[in-house]
Parts: sequence; C-alpha cells; structure tokens
Amino acid sequence: MTQSNKPAPSLLLLVPAYNEEERIEPVLIEFAEFFQTHYTGKFQLVVVLNGCRDNTIGVVRRVGEKYPSVTAREFKDPIGKGGALIEGLKLAPLGDLIGYVDADGATGPAAFFKLVQMSSKADCIIGSRWLPGAVLHQSQTRMRRFASRCFHAVVQSLLWLNVKDTQCPAKVMSRAAVEKIHASLLTADLAFDVNLLYSLKRAGYTILEVPIEWTDKMGSKVTQSLVRSSLVMFLSVVRLRLIYSPFYPWLRGPLGPIGAWLYKKLRAPKPRPGPEPPKKDAEKKDAGEQEKG
Repeated sequence: MTQSNKPAPSLLLLVPAYNEEERIEPVLIEFAEFFQTHYTGKFQLVVVLNGCRDNTIGVVRRVGEKYPSVTAREFKDPIGKGGALIEGLKLAPLGDLIGYVDADGATGPAAFFKLVQMSSKADCIIGSRWLPGAVLHQSQTRMRRFASRCFHAVVQSLLWLNVKDTQCPAKVMSRAAVEKIHASLLTADLAFDVNLLYSLKRAGYTILEVPIEWTDKMGSKVTQSLVRSSLVMFLSVVRLRLIYSPFYPWLRGPLGPIGAWLYKKLRAPKPRPGPEPPKKDAEKKDAGEQEKG
C-alpha cells in the first residue's frame, strides 16, 4: 500500500524595503533560485516598498522579469517597516505559510528554509540570535548588543513574552494565525515584531523560538540612528502595554494626541489607532440615548 505524499504548503515571503537599491538584487535572486530548486510548494516573494526615494522598484521589477515568483507592492509615502509588514500581511490568503526577512540578506535562504521546515511544530516559528546553537558570522556592534539586551529587558518586564530575540527579522506563521491577529497589529516602527508576538500570544497561538544562522550587515539603518530608533521602540512597547491595560478606556482620549506628537518629534512612522471601546459599552450607550429620546 503506497502512501501519497502531502504537497508542501504554499509560501508567501515578505521583504520590507526602504531605499535598498544598492543591495537588494542579489538577495532576491538568491532567495528565488534557492526556493525554485529546493521547495516543492508554491513560492512567492513580495517586496513591500516603504516610501523609497531611490530605484528599488526598478531593481525588483528587473529581478521579477527573470524570476516570476518575485513581485512588489509599492507605497509612495513612508509607512515604516512595521507599516510595510502590516500591509504585506494583508496578502496572507496567497499562502498557507507567511514569513518575512530583511532586505539586507542577514538571514540567508537556507537559514529561512529551516524555519519553514519546522512550521508544523508551532503556529509561529521565529529565529533567534541569542539561543545556544545560533551561528553568527559577523556579530553586531557592542552598542547594538547592549541596546538589544536593554530592549529585551523592557519587553519582558512589561509584556512577559519569554522570547529571547523578538527583533530577529526571520519569522514564519500560519495563514490562520496571521488573519486572526492582523487587526491588532498597530505598530508601524521597528517594534512591530513585539506587537506581532504579543498579539499571537494573546490569541492563544504557539510560538517556537529556534537558533538561526545570521550575518550582521554593514549599513544597517538601525545602527545609523540607534538612539532615536531605541526611543521610538521603547515608546511603542509602552503604548502597547497601555492599550492592553485596564486603564485604556480612560487613557484612549489623551493617548492619541500625545502619542502622535511624540512620534512626530522622533520622526517615526505613525502607529495605527488603538481599538475602539467594546461593542457592549457602545450598545448600552446607544440604548440609553434612545430611551431619553
């Protein structure tokens, strides 16, 4: 009796990009060729352009002419890396599995493929540079490592995620998980990953953190504006904690304009607004107004 082989799940890979004309082409070609050769399921790579002022779109289209699996979604105005991923995740119906990596190639296709191969073990598989077994070909600067550990301490103390490396941009999720939590993704800056993982945890989805192979790349935009990026990320984590606190109904009013002013001062992408009050409260209010009328 022969056993039929189950087809590999379709895979959608998102690559957020901001002014990556100089280095994205070899990364796209490497991923396209690797998955064309090693993956039996349908593979699509979508570059989500976030207010690019260079010719990143031209480079992506050139690669797409040779590799049809590579396409682009372009947003003319800057929406932040998190904003680009929020928009990209709207394409979740295109894949059984949805993942993302950075445009600099710090996570190579073979390392990402290992996450895909483990996708049946949890609803979300995330790479970690801080677990035993991780391979770091070029480690981050001492300052970035210090900032990373400080940020981890803030996230753990406020949100209790129990994840050692929330910021590693190598993650794979099931379509069901993405579609369930998409409305709760509010963070457009680099703290998007924290928002994503916290939303998955609150919704009851499983998260598995595994060691990854990683190469830190020169010219990182985070390194170039480390202090400002760190402040923005701290602000976003505090905002997330407040949104899911019992005080949010009273804080929602002032939190909006104060937060907008702070993000503008820090030249950070504007976050999406927090959730509306529960429907039950709104229905009670409407019923009371009708009775008065």
